[in-house]
Amino acid sequence: MEIIGQLLPFIILIAIMYFIIIRPQQKAAKSHKEMLEALKKGDKIVTLGGIISTIHKVEEQFLSIKINDDVIVKVTKDAVARKYEDEA
Repeated sequence: MEIIGQLLPFIILIAIMYFIIIRPQQKAAKSHKEMLEALKKGDKIVTLGGIISTIHKVEEQFLSIKINDDVIVKVTKDAVARKYEDEA
């Protein structure tokens, strides 16, 4: 009984850490992965560098993005922060 009394605060602390920190991070990572898998040609994205661009071509691990009419750049899918939604 004495051991349970000593371990109970640690167990409660671990449970709190799981629900406040670990679980939300896992949820965010899962939704980001699903967003990356759903990207298609013509979608507007924001890169981690803050560049707003349009997807020109989707490959397995890379995206060709069109920054303007003359510039097409190849980036990894990990460089995509989010899809860009016009605030219109």
